[in-house]
Amino acid sequence: MFKAWKTADADLNRVYTQSRKGLEGADLQRLIAAQRLWVQFRDANCDAAYGLYGGGSAGPMVRAACLEKDTRERVKELNIMYAER
Repeated sequence: MFKAWKTADADLNRVYTQSRKGLEGADLQRLIAAQRLWVQFRDANCDAAYGLYGGGSAGPMVRAACLEKDTRERVKELNIMYAER
């Protein structure tokens, strides 16, 4: 699980860096702001999932699975939003 999330995170960093290329001014600032807010959302969302397990042994696996899922979804979003420009 943890390795899969790290792979997804590396994919996100690559796609985010590529998405920033060619953007300037307000367009670049909007992407940066959106990404920062998305990271906050992802972390809060996965912390909530973790919390459902009350610190039990399944909690870390649930959090890692959530991080991977949300990160892969963000990669798809960025690819759709910025691939066509």
